[in-house]
Formats: sequence, structure tokens, C-alpha cells
Amino acid sequence: MRTSSERARVPGAPAARLLPWAGEGGRRCYVVGNGTGRVSRMADDVESIQLDMADELLGHADDLLGGAATGDQVRFLAGQLTESLRQVVRVAESRGTRLEALLPEEPAGAEVEEVAEAEPGVALP
Repeated sequence: MRTSSERARVPGAPAARLLPWAGEGGRRCYVVGNGTGRVSRMADDVESIQLDMADELLGHADDLLGGAATGDQVRFLAGQLTESLRQVVRVAESRGTRLEALLPEEPAGAEVEEVAEAEPGVALP
């Protein structure tokens, strides 16, 4: 899968926004513009609904898994969680790409920050 950072940015060109729904045959859909048009507003609404539904689904999962769930119920829940996660990942990718487009271009040879990770309880140098 290609990440947003692998795509070339063209200065001054309108950004292509990944929409929160798939097209014919599951193909990705994009809208090009300044983000204020009818399709962009509809995409904002759909993303909001998808995120709210994902949050509600997590609540249902907590309730179901905290009780005596049957195998069929758990399988159904897993399917719903999988679809919800796909939607949330699409929203995150779309928003990340749009945020990235707002960042200034880094000059050639710019220093790259490194992030260090340590085991819990171990101090970093």
C-alpha cells in the first residue's frame, strides 16, 4: 500500500482528498479542490458518522465481551469491528494526507529528527 508521504506534492496544485467511500469495484474515490465544496462537506459528514459509529461499536464490544457471548456473536462482532477499522484507517489516511499537504516543503539536506524508544523503565541517554 502506498502511503501519502510517497506521493509527490506539486506546489500550488489543489490537493486530492481520499473520500470515505469506495467507488465501483471497491476503487478509491478522490475529490480535488479547496475542501469547501459540496462533496468535501458530504465527506466530512460521512467521516464524522463513521467515527461516531466506530466509537459506539467499541462500547457494544465491551458489553458483549464482558458477558457470556456466543461464538456467532463474537464472529459477527469481529466482522463489524473489521469493517469499522477499515473505515477509520481510511479517514486517518485522508486526514493525514491533507495535514501533510499543509506542511512546508523541507529543503534538500534538511536534518531529520530521530525518535528513540526505550523499554518501559529504562532511561534514554
